[in-house]
Amino acid sequence: MKTLPNTRKLRTFETFISAFEFMLCVDLEATCDELIGAESPRKLIVGPDEMETIEIGLAVVDLRTLETVEMFQRYVRPVLHPTLTPFCTSLTSIKQADVDAAQEFSEVAMEVAALLQKYPSALWGSWGHYDADQLAADVLRANCRPILPGIAYLDIERCYCEIFACPSLGLRPAVEALGLAWSGRYHRGIDDARNLANMVTLLLEKARCIS
Repeated sequence: MKTLPNTRKLRTFETFISAFEFMLCVDLEATCDELIGAESPRKLIVGPDEMETIEIGLAVVDLRTLETVEMFQRYVRPVLHPTLTPFCTSLTSIKQADVDAAQEFSEVAMEVAALLQKYPSALWGSWGHYDADQLAADVLRANCRPILPGIAYLDIERCYCEIFACPSLGLRPAVEALGLAWSGRYHRGIDDARNLANMVTLLLEKARCIS
């Protein structure tokens, strides 16, 4: 990966984000399935169009102070495939008991909506467009109001790849390439959201140093 940022693109990133007061760094985990190791071929229990969010992680960054001012995490109970696959539990470390005790998506969406009332001038971002697409699918399936209505969205992975002229990569490798230590477990919504917030903070610090 190119270690030095494109300063013009970094400034563009900072200018766009700084029009807001807060940034919500969001990461989801969802039901999923995949063949493990030498497992015999079989039909996947959870198809790509059947994935449901099972964890929402959210870190709120104050764009004036560049501090993470709030963390939000909720498990979500899946409906289509309520039993997590071995692959899913291995990937995310989310336990069956965690989702069994959780609320369904529409109820968690109301909690997120209540949280947003505290941050009227905000945008949200995720690592890649998957999270935005998954939330849209969850909203459609649950027949509920959009979870982040009318809020500007930013694909942070795309911005990162433009700034560093690099191909698409995972969140953890991208974080560590900046010299940041990874905090927590990879592929956990709350931990990924926290690390994404740390990345955004560092990029904004770099941009403001050269502005």
